[in-house]
Amino acid sequence: MGDIATKEVFEWVSNGPKIVKASSTVCRHMDDVVDHKFVQERKKKHGVCATSVECYMNKHGVWEEEACEECLQPRDVPMALLMPPVNLARVMNVFYKDGDGYTHAGGPMKTFISSLLVHPIPI
Repeated sequence: MGDIATKEVFEWVSNGPKIVKASSTVCRHMDDVVDHKFVQERKKKHGVCATSVECYMNKHGVWEEEACEECLQPRDVPMALLMPPVNLARVMNVFYKDGDGYTHAGGPMKTFISSLLVHPIPI
């Protein structure tokens, strides 16, 4: 990231800033929301632990929809540093909006990756 990634910036990100935590939470929630029913069935058979959605719902006494809401607010650091975790959350939308595209990477996800890396649009 060139001159932007200074020692101070690495110290900042090492302290777990809210935007990085929020991005991670969004990723975890998107996976859990899409996988919730699948995980529940697997849990019955294999004893898998609760999803983050269930944990949040139990801790805060809210419905599933409320447990999945997140808000990212800019901080006093360069946007170039804020965008990678935000973009990670955005790509999770691609992976999980129509099912678990990470675990089951065939179909649309395979087409997306192929379009991006194997057959990109020439510039």
